[in-house]
Amino acid sequence: MWILTSYSDNEITMFEFEDETEAKESYNRMKGTKILSQVIYYNDDIFAAASV
Repeated sequence: MWILTSYSDNEITMFEFEDETEAKESYNRMKGTKILSQVIYYNDDIFAAASV
């Protein structure tokens, strides 16, 4: 899961994406101050691959 946080006009807006590509495309189109974060849960597939 990806979270895009935008700060503009004294307002904070958050958008949630399941797909990394879609999140990065939105990040590049968005103007102003923004942060793109990946949310990783302890039971996500990324941890299963790392423990093998």
